[in-house]
Amino acid sequence: MLVLIKRLLFAGLLVASAPVFAASATDLQKQVADAERAFAHTMAVRDHAAFVSFLSPDAVFFSRAEVLHGKKEVSAGWKRFYEGSEAPFSWRPDQVEVLASGDLALSTGPVFDAHGRQIGRFNSIWRREPQGQWRIVFDKGDSPCECSSQ
Repeated sequence: MLVLIKRLLFAGLLVASAPVFAASATDLQKQVADAERAFAHTMAVRDHAAFVSFLSPDAVFFSRAEVLHGKKEVSAGWKRFYEGSEAPFSWRPDQVEVLASGDLALSTGPVFDAHGRQIGRFNSIWRREPQGQWRIVFDKGDSPCECSSQ
């Protein structure tokens, strides 16, 4: 009986030391959408250092001309977009999905030129770090589809 009581107490301690609640899918989607909006805000306010803070160390960014591997290469490759007083483009999420594990997420949405015309869509994969912060692992933009209806 004493062994059973000790096991129950130990199990209770384990449960008590667990997080008070697990974030719901909706909470996680909001976290990622908020992170994406904050990431986009770095372009609007011309803050390259803040942009870099959202990158995973092993981030991969795709562009039409090249693929940038790692935080240092992505940072250097995107530096030109942060030069000058006007942002050359902007973006915002319109859809976010998070894996049931809560560790990976996809955010996607429109990309606009400096005049506010939609010029494409972005797709970003975010990973939740052990401290709970979301960082971008993959990013790829696409031109708007001008597909035929065939």
